[in-house]
Amino acid sequence: MSPSVISPEIQNQALNGKIINLPSHMRQDLIDEPDESGEKPVTIPQHPLGIKPAGNAYVARYDMKTACGNFYSLADELIIQILENLDAKSLTRLGATCKALYAFSTFEELWKTLFIESPREQIQWHGTWRATYFANSLFAKYPVDCSYLFSDALHRPFFCAHTPLTPYVSNIPARNQIARLSNLTAAEFSAEWTDRPFILTEPVREWPVYHRWSVDGLNEQYGDVEFRAEAVDWPMRSYIEYMKNSSDESPLYLFDRGFVEKMKLKVGKEEGADYWIPGCFGEDLFAVLGDQRPDSRWLIVGPERSGSTFHKDPNATSAWNAVIRGSKYWIMFPNTSTLPPPPGVFVSEDQSEVTSPLSIAEWLLSFHAEARRTKGCLEGICQEGEVLHVPSGWWHLVVNLTPSIAITQNFIPRAHLSAALGFLKDKADQVSGFKTDVSDPFETFVQKMRERHPEVLEEGLQELEKLREKKKRKWDEVVKNDSGDSGENGGGFSFGFGGDDDEEIP
Repeated sequence: MSPSVISPEIQNQALNGKIINLPSHMRQDLIDEPDESGEKPVTIPQHPLGIKPAGNAYVARYDMKTACGNFYSLADELIIQILENLDAKSLTRLGATCKALYAFSTFEELWKTLFIESPREQIQWHGTWRATYFANSLFAKYPVDCSYLFSDALHRPFFCAHTPLTPYVSNIPARNQIARLSNLTAAEFSAEWTDRPFILTEPVREWPVYHRWSVDGLNEQYGDVEFRAEAVDWPMRSYIEYMKNSSDESPLYLFDRGFVEKMKLKVGKEEGADYWIPGCFGEDLFAVLGDQRPDSRWLIVGPERSGSTFHKDPNATSAWNAVIRGSKYWIMFPNTSTLPPPPGVFVSEDQSEVTSPLSIAEWLLSFHAEARRTKGCLEGICQEGEVLHVPSGWWHLVVNLTPSIAITQNFIPRAHLSAALGFLKDKADQVSGFKTDVSDPFETFVQKMRERHPEVLEEGLQELEKLREKKKRKWDEVVKNDSGDSGENGGGFSFGFGGDDDEEIP
């Protein structure tokens, strides 16, 4: 049968994992159908237990969830929430009752949580979280056939973990592309680029670590050294085992703030240095804090598909992110009061809580097309040996396209001093990274700035006051119009956000 017999709707549903119970000849036609470039699409493998999306139940002759007893009437998401309260022994016993409950009780996120909550001295990755919990690779095998279980809650994470990234990171529209430059001086950065993302292609290639580091090299040199990977501290060797043999939807990300000390690195331009701050980012006003400054630099290591969902960098800082091995896709949105957060991102009124899809792949599947059309969107791929600038306040999502090693650092350039001062003063409950002995980060920072850079501090405080007055005037206009005092122009309530160049008000 010709591929043209398959309707576009069926093709779309199949490629998005919504239906896979097609006749065999139609499945093969779909797999063999080339895209516009002449290349065949990458297909999603079958779930190791044979679980299928929920929609397939409508044409199936049997649904094995009916054997779950009272669990049958519960939504799959609720079943998983209930199982989150069980210990390993109870989960294992429940999984022995029927095939459907075996599928629910082996759900990887349950075992990831159990493993993280059960610290142990020796850590060896065995292919899955369940197998690693029991320290037995046999638990990574799935001998049970659950082909007649239909569940989006169980299948969707697997689908997301195997969704190709290429369609989302290629064919970036010209208007969206992040600027690429060979290098910048500090003066050029200060004059034109503090508010704009860009990629530099030269500075990182001068670093000794760029010429020395690799994933296997880190394993060999630092294999027994513990690094922070989200909620766990693992030896580098164990983490690299995980990197090379994991299929998590949201892979564990090594993000360590103490790497310089742990790896005995020299940072700076002096002889024997391992790396140094790219010249254009040299001015960092947080440096006045010395040992009291908040966390500012991290080693980042992760497998393909690992990364960070949408966020802004802490304490209203800017950042640079240098890729030593691998490549990273970035999608970014500007710091402005005239635009909402990125599509699919919801922020509380005080901006202290950010809600978005649980995984990067889920966001790409659901919101990437809309985001690419959204005003202000910028995208780019930071390749091996390049460094990307993240301006203060910009939303950004980043995902590793290949196994990656990177170094990142947060800083405060003079142009964003007022934003940092406003954040430290007005959002004290959101300030992060300071040591516990710093009880008042704002006053501590102001005091150190007054000692070292009094004129710069005064300029920053004046700019902060101007922004606050601007905000107060806008609010007074809103209240005035709302109260019915229409003034000379008449009319009722009106609300305006200002022009496109409106700055974020701390």
